[in-house]
Amino acid sequence: MIKKISVFFIASTLLIIFAYKYFNSSDKKQISKTEETKIDEKSYNSNIIENVKYSSKDKNGNEYIITAKLGEIDKSDSNIIYLERVNGLVKLNNKNQINISSNFGKYNIDNFDTIFSKNVIITYLASKINGDYLDFSIIRNSMIISKNVIFTDPNNVIKTDIVEINIKNKNTKLMMYDKENKVSLENRN
Repeated sequence: MIKKISVFFIASTLLIIFAYKYFNSSDKKQISKTEETKIDEKSYNSNIIENVKYSSKDKNGNEYIITAKLGEIDKSDSNIIYLERVNGLVKLNNKNQINISSNFGKYNIDNFDTIFSKNVIITYLASKINGDYLDFSIIRNSMIISKNVIFTDPNNVIKTDIVEINIKNKNTKLMMYDKENKVSLENRN
């Protein structure tokens, strides 16, 4: 019986030593104190939100809905949320809709202003606008699309630097940064 206990004790001791050496081997990546601190700060100070959704209505009855896969609240201004994989939907009171998508966004909770950036796509009725940057403001009733802007509709392809749209009356301005350059228009008919 004592032999069995001794063999069991020795086997258990060897197993513990082996497991300790295996799980604490020098081949494993060691985390430095500064990396450990960064990881801890990130986990405790992070304000990441998944599947973000905000909606609001203006005084004219237009509804604005913004969704994103990820959002992060700005640590210095809790009214600002940085977004990833963003979609915006503007339901106009005349029953038409404006759809917006982009890789990134910056949303202001106070005034609902939103900056969309990188791979911005806007669709409205039969028109589509692609660009790199969109400044959307309910207060100003405007959408300002800039950087590599291509405006397409069933009849035209327009290349410009800036498209400014008044949301309320749908007036649209096409502009170039350099006055020497002209807006490019290709008629599809």
